[in-house]
Amino acid sequence: MTTRRRLLQSSLVLGTMQLFPHLSAAQAKRVVFATFTGSWEEAHRAVLVPAFRKANANAEITLDPMLSVDQIAKVSAARANPPIDVMLHDPGPALVAVGQDLVDPYPAASSTHFKDLIPEAQEATGPAIFFQAVGLTYNPEKVKTPPTSWRDLWSPEYKGRVGITTLNSTLGTGFLVEISKLDGGSEANVEPGFKMISALKPNLAAVAANPGALATLFQQGQIDISPGNFNAIQILKARGVPVEFVAPKEGAIAFKTTIHVVKNSPNRDLAVALIESAMSPEVQTKLMQAPYLIVPTNTKVKMEGEIAKVLAKDHAEMKKRFVFQDWKKINEQRAQWIERFNREVKV
Repeated sequence: MTTRRRLLQSSLVLGTMQLFPHLSAAQAKRVVFATFTGSWEEAHRAVLVPAFRKANANAEITLDPMLSVDQIAKVSAARANPPIDVMLHDPGPALVAVGQDLVDPYPAASSTHFKDLIPEAQEATGPAIFFQAVGLTYNPEKVKTPPTSWRDLWSPEYKGRVGITTLNSTLGTGFLVEISKLDGGSEANVEPGFKMISALKPNLAAVAANPGALATLFQQGQIDISPGNFNAIQILKARGVPVEFVAPKEGAIAFKTTIHVVKNSPNRDLAVALIESAMSPEVQTKLMQAPYLIVPTNTKVKMEGEIAKVLAKDHAEMKKRFVFQDWKKINEQRAQWIERFNREVKV
């Protein structure tokens, strides 16, 4: 930041404090949190933002919803003076952000809640504040027999009714890896998956840019069945959209979603305070309730309701029933997969 810019910002803050003398310097500070778009923004605006403000009365927060790739690009382009203080990432992008030295280690030793997270969530570079579960989603008014396997998407009865996402989304890449495993593939070999997607083309009605856009297609009646995020579907259900979620017999895919303090953040203390709020049992308990139904990582939160009914009754069962993928291995070739998908898969 230039000296001129610093002086200008200081003048603006001083001017504000002179006009409103009850404001302190701390009250003028604002943390910027780059959450995800769609249901994640809704959930964080409704639950996390009020909790943060209650615990930090002299601070403000701005939600800046965007995809992980855009978060990384913004921070990378302005490393010395990042426009974002806190980033939220699925496992693949998180590895990229860490690899590019865009995040600071989390101060776990001084944290109130870090120790209460399940071991898998205690990431040194930023804790996992929830899990995303991916399974099969369908319209029960159009699909009378609930699907049970990923392979059901290829059934002739779903011709022109299936939706998927591009590989730019974690959902899309995770789905490709998982269907590859059905025919002998792995995180290092998705050739079987590409062959299966090619065979899926007669059934495809749409290829969405992201999970939020995929959910909208259900709302608009353009698709009747797809891979999908558990919590996104629950929010649609709460709005009266006919849609259901089922974990395939092969296992629901689980993604750790981690939250990070951006390196060189001018609001590091507030960034840590926001993450503490996100890890707290109070916030995670509320986010677990309808309509958000976000899978918690704090062991002090008891799984209840639809999560306990459909996914897992506790964290121990969750680890047995969920499929966790090797995103370090996936990232080695993901860019090439995205390019190939965009070239070959057209609807």
